[in-house]
Amino acid sequence: MIQRTVLMANPSADLYGADLQLLESVAALRDHGWRVVVVTPSTGPLLARLEALGAEVELLPFPVLRRADVSLSGVASLVTGTHDALARMRRLVRRIEPQVLYVNTITLPWWLLAGRTAGVPVVCHVHEAEARDHALVRRALAVPLTLADATIVNSRTTLQVTAAAAPYVRRRLRLVHNGVRGPGTAPVARTPDGVFRLLVVGRLSPRKAPDVALGATALLRSAGRAAVLEVCGTPGPGHEAYADGLRRRAERPDLRGAVCFSGYQSPIWPALERSDVLVAPSLGESFGNAVVEAQLARRPVVATAVQGHLETVEHEVTGLLVPVRDPEAIAAAVTRLMDEPDLGRRLASSGMSLAEARFGIARYGAEVAAVLDELTASTATAAHHVGLGQT
Repeated sequence: MIQRTVLMANPSADLYGADLQLLESVAALRDHGWRVVVVTPSTGPLLARLEALGAEVELLPFPVLRRADVSLSGVASLVTGTHDALARMRRLVRRIEPQVLYVNTITLPWWLLAGRTAGVPVVCHVHEAEARDHALVRRALAVPLTLADATIVNSRTTLQVTAAAAPYVRRRLRLVHNGVRGPGTAPVARTPDGVFRLLVVGRLSPRKAPDVALGATALLRSAGRAAVLEVCGTPGPGHEAYADGLRRRAERPDLRGAVCFSGYQSPIWPALERSDVLVAPSLGESFGNAVVEAQLARRPVVATAVQGHLETVEHEVTGLLVPVRDPEAIAAAVTRLMDEPDLGRRLASSGMSLAEARFGIARYGAEVAAVLDELTASTATAAHHVGLGQT
């Protein structure tokens, strides 16, 4: 039997949400007998992890659609030089000769076009669900999905937002909830030391809103609570000034010495072990891997009641939900956990049980592999019918 090949395009070599899901997709497809080749435009920590899973890695410069580019001037600058980049992509596709091109995130529309024009079946894995964007922006981002033969969406939220923006691709949408890998060892409780430790994990960006967690920590301390905050993450492209602002805020008298910026942490489990609560203050999420990781580490969660968080957190059952941009609400929720330790233990236990049941790795891998199997089977059937028509 000839081994099937999948070429997977990823927008970066980082190790954040969509990148971690790519690793799980790679592991699943390797387990199902696929040869996996991953192409990225840059080097970074993702590459060693890919090679450890048995994937081949290709480096190729290509444009990536960033949030800052979603404007007439931004799109115009991206279009410049796209012709040459598209030619490079098509040459790589022809050299690799994949049975499927797997485009990880909606930020790579040029790869969808490269696969379509090269005659290769295309899957796009959509991790973005920005209902806050203007309707015209959402529609513009969704238009390239017409070039995909199938589109995997990572949550019901993403499914609804994508279907609303592009109803003409609804029948091609496949819902596959993220698969989140647990710590590998039984989670341990933190030894109390008189200080309550908050943790934020994610990009240092306005959308992730760690500034709101800083504000909540300041409120707790002003109320006489012994609370400190650890922020795990680095700024994405274009958000360096925002990250500098966070550090300046942390140096003000009400927070000085109470905030630690520990950078990107992988694995995340040591940071979770030294925390008492994960705070997820995002303004919008399609899923929110950090929340599920905290649940798998048996830590209570305080999260904003947005999009994907509503699929991973049930208020008062697997975590506490709060409004967006509301440091007072976060401080109040954390105060409850400080004053009611039994509540924190109950939320942590329920959160871990439900996360294990709903967002397991085996289920995720089987569903992703099934999408590609379905696509290659339908392609082979179509090719067979064409062959019969020519005899």
